Amino acid sequence: MAQANPLGTLAADVRAARAERGSSYTLRRQQLLGLRAMLIERAPEFEQALLADLAKNPVESEITEIGFVLAEIEHALRHLKKWMRPRRVRIPLSLAPATARTVSDPLGAVLIISPWNYPLQLSLAPLVGALAAGNAVVLKPSEISPATSAAMALFIPQYLDADLVRVVEGGPAETTTLLDQQWDYIFYTGNEHVARIIAAAAAKHLTPTTLELGGKSPTFVDASSNLNHVAKRLAWTKFVNAGQTCVAPDYVLVTPDAHDGLVAALRDAVTDLFGSDPRSSADYGRIVSANHVTRLSAVMPKKGLAFGGQIDQKTKYIAPTLATGVVGSDPIMRDEIFGPILPILTVANADEAIAFVNARPKPLALYVYSANKSVRRAFETQTSSGALDVNVGLAHMSVPGLPFGGVGTSGHGAYHGKRSFDTFSHEKAILSKPLAPDTLTLIYPPYTAQKQRLARTLLRRLSR
Repeated sequence: MAQANPLGTLAADVRAARAERGSSYTLRRQQLLGLRAMLIERAPEFEQALLADLAKNPVESEITEIGFVLAEIEHALRHLKKWMRPRRVRIPLSLAPATARTVSDPLGAVLIISPWNYPLQLSLAPLVGALAAGNAVVLKPSEISPATSAAMALFIPQYLDADLVRVVEGGPAETTTLLDQQWDYIFYTGNEHVARIIAAAAAKHLTPTTLELGGKSPTFVDASSNLNHVAKRLAWTKFVNAGQTCVAPDYVLVTPDAHDGLVAALRDAVTDLFGSDPRSSADYGRIVSANHVTRLSAVMPKKGLAFGGQIDQKTKYIAPTLATGVVGSDPIMRDEIFGPILPILTVANADEAIAFVNARPKPLALYVYSANKSVRRAFETQTSSGALDVNVGLAHMSVPGLPFGGVGTSGHGAYHGKRSFDTFSHEKAILSKPLAPDTLTLIYPPYTAQKQRLARTLLRRLSR
């Protein structure tokens, strides 16, 4: 007799646990405090896991993974009471006397499917919002970052309510089993191909989703800015985590008068960040798997490399690489690179750059380095992207008050800060009206001539 799959009822199990525990402020706060304690007390173990999975320097892990989530937790703890308060709403005079308000209800059982590139941050940052909103959560980390996945599976039950927050390890088979169930919300971070599978599975149950995807995020650079400063910021945002960042600059559109200076400045910036031989730098990461090294090797331009291009399949190393002379039809411009290869394309001006961006799918992020206010304004008003950063990169992710999310094929839905709380909540409308006096007699039949005159008078007043 075949054994039942213990994952097959997980959505129902955590939903029942949430119903039993409730969703009080005290419980939500306890879970957030437990998550904070885990990150602080187990930071060395998480740093080692990230080093094993992606060769991340512990300082980089503290900044981009552990510290990032801690900041989200602190923001949620500081504002949770306010977020949970009912919000009064004004009612029209025609309904008086009455009161109206909205309350934020937990959605119930939430499934979070996270990727491998920032395996801790992109698992736990959504979890912060789901817990703050009072939900039960099943977390499915990526099997491609096994050390971090194992660390979360080990420590989360020790610090959080093990019935309310479950971690499921495994690959596509486990994910498929989870997707077959009816969830109250699914939050996915990853690529467009898998997102379509998840959206189709969610549609069977009419389950709402947030899809945090990627795409080819452009960067525009003109000669009006200090190119040395631009290059330092651009190099860090591109080559942090060996380019495996969903909002990394995917390619650069540069004006002719800035091209040579930017190339030279980028070469110097990479040396400043990682030394003359990044392979020996403890600050430069590695590609997550041999398969991804093979994928990146296939799109690596064969000519026009200003620097980099070295690949070591055995150690999963690809050097920080700048490819010049690239055009829009080249293979490297077809899909998101998700690695440390930066193509640079020449455009005549900002107008041509805007037209280039608008001819392609909407990106998750767009970066503009220009001292020209009219250029910056043109990108703001004439392009569509998940976010627009001016003279900086990636920084919008660290502002709790800014939503993080895509548009079009770069995703839908947003989170961070209160947006996370709202994402995992249902804003329920509540209207209360006394039975007496009954001021609704106007809408009851029979519709007399007097009621018709009153209705027309009210309509004229409302249309003013």
